[in-house]
Amino acid sequence: MRISRTVGKDQVVDELVLSFTHDREIDFILPGVLPTGRYIELPHVVIMNFRDGKIAHEHIYWDQASLLVQVGLLDPKLLPVTGQEQAKRLLELSQQTDNTNGAK
Repeated sequence: MRISRTVGKDQVVDELVLSFTHDREIDFILPGVLPTGRYIELPHVVIMNFRDGKIAHEHIYWDQASLLVQVGLLDPKLLPVTGQEQAKRLLELSQQTDNTNGAK
């Protein structure tokens, strides 16, 4: 679910929450981790830069610690880390902003 999009002359920045069930190996985000069957909600930021009408580069950021908490590989009691709470709060704040600005 997209939270926000900022468009510049040569760049687009998307803030979104990616949600999925971890039902298969996902090497790019959880290398070597067997499927856990857990539901994941993970905030992302995607930055795309354009040159001559084509994508010049794409950078994708997420909180790996939050992901590890959600799949059960990191104990949130040991570090200042949250799991799905982070994504849920982001969505709540986004909805509050939309309501304040009159968006539906």
